[in-house]
Amino acid sequence: MKPELDPTVAALAGTGVHPGRAVHANVSAPALVAHSLRLHEGRLSADGALMVTTGVHTGRSVADKFVVDEPGVREHIWWGKINQPLPPERFVTLQARVQAYLQGQELFVQDLYAGADPAHRVRVRLVSTGAWQALFARNVFIRPEPEELARFEPDYVILHAPLFQADPAIDGVRSGTAIALSFAQKRIVIAGTEYAGEIKKSIFTVMNWLAPDRGVLPMHCSANIGEAGDVALFFGLSGTGKTTLSSDPHRKLIGDDEHGWSESGIFNFEGGCYAKVINLSAEAEPEIWAATHRFGTVLENVVGDDHGRLDLTDKSLTENTRSCYPVDYIPNVVREGRGGQPRNLVMLTADAFGVLPPISRLTPAQALYHFLSGYTAKVAGTEKGLGAEPEATFSTCFGAPFLPRPPEVYGRLLEAMIERHGATCWLVNTGWTGGKYGTGRRMSIRHTRSLLHHALDGSLARGSFRTDPFFGLAVPEAVPGIPASVLDPRQGWADKTAYDRTARDLLARFEANFAQFGESVGEAVKAAALRAAA
Repeated sequence: MKPELDPTVAALAGTGVHPGRAVHANVSAPALVAHSLRLHEGRLSADGALMVTTGVHTGRSVADKFVVDEPGVREHIWWGKINQPLPPERFVTLQARVQAYLQGQELFVQDLYAGADPAHRVRVRLVSTGAWQALFARNVFIRPEPEELARFEPDYVILHAPLFQADPAIDGVRSGTAIALSFAQKRIVIAGTEYAGEIKKSIFTVMNWLAPDRGVLPMHCSANIGEAGDVALFFGLSGTGKTTLSSDPHRKLIGDDEHGWSESGIFNFEGGCYAKVINLSAEAEPEIWAATHRFGTVLENVVGDDHGRLDLTDKSLTENTRSCYPVDYIPNVVREGRGGQPRNLVMLTADAFGVLPPISRLTPAQALYHFLSGYTAKVAGTEKGLGAEPEATFSTCFGAPFLPRPPEVYGRLLEAMIERHGATCWLVNTGWTGGKYGTGRRMSIRHTRSLLHHALDGSLARGSFRTDPFFGLAVPEAVPGIPASVLDPRQGWADKTAYDRTARDLLARFEANFAQFGESVGEAVKAAALRAAA
């Protein structure tokens, strides 16, 4: 018989960390809340949610993300600003320094899964000095059953040291913050940032690395399912409504952010939600509102008064206020996190230029074009340094910061899946209408929900369509309850010449961005590329 390991030693197996102080392994959410309060990491809201702040980092540190440049890996990486190479010897040094630091700290360990489909599941062990970050991970990933924990062996290990400062001269990184991924060693080191989203997105990057080799398309999208078993996917960047629109009282939520598409269907990578809650409304988003006002939820940089009453309009700490809670805090949810083949695929964009139609049907080639483009627009107030004019943003595959492989890898998988399973594809503009930002108005969420309802129940596809003269999109000619001036954005502009000029300008931005793909896309996609009207 094998001698039984000391539980503390067993909790750190495979991490390279030796216990020096207390190790709290796989403790419950209430216990983690208690530890967090004991360590003065945060405070409770009036409803019992854990309110924390993340210091100077209120979002991801994109410029501090590195991939270890290892044999067998380097030829498959999409190198550049997103995936910066870190020499293996530098990673060895950084990892050893973080391991030594962790040995002197009180530690919180969580063993969790990424991937609701057991055939494509990754076992993750997080070692952190933060009780609240351990609770965050417990909320956002999938929690194994007790009998599964007894035999848990990690595939990937995250060494999480939010208060440890990396040294560029020693560690070969850019600053005191470092997010370093070794796909060969199956290790992730996160140092110098308290923002918990780095934990979530580092594992999404791992899933984006592993899934294509298994014939699975990893996707930055939400997913839900109707009463008839019809699955819908919602792609979109932050602020486009991905979480809001997938949380539909008439459809069950599969997941709000990350999924895989395999030959068996759709499966959630996660077991929780990470919703942006600035200006969250109980009327517009009742499910997310209720989850945000609940014990066990983690609130990042959300402001409250002395009694813990939340002010979800307060962006004094950041516009990027967040709520992290288990997915079963949403009442209308698919608990197993899986669904069949998608019937509809929706790409969301918040067009602040106000020229895209509120909904358009896409051919498969157009769907691939917009997937590789990943367009939305930023406006003043959403990011520091933005002026009064909207700024076009293109994030390929609606998730460029999390793609370790070249975009074409994911594009080819999407193309193959659409062809095999026949999903109907839509482009939905949740941005501006009647003029660009500053002149027009934000698209009514009531109109958007109505359009999606007609799209998902199949009635919209059976109607008649016109071809948009600028973008080549198939736009519905009429939808019950939707004004003609909304369906045809040019009608809603008082100055039609200004609309034409703005549409051509956005068109040129699309074309300039898509030039990066050159000959790597097929002829059908090139033919679908947007062209200005004659």
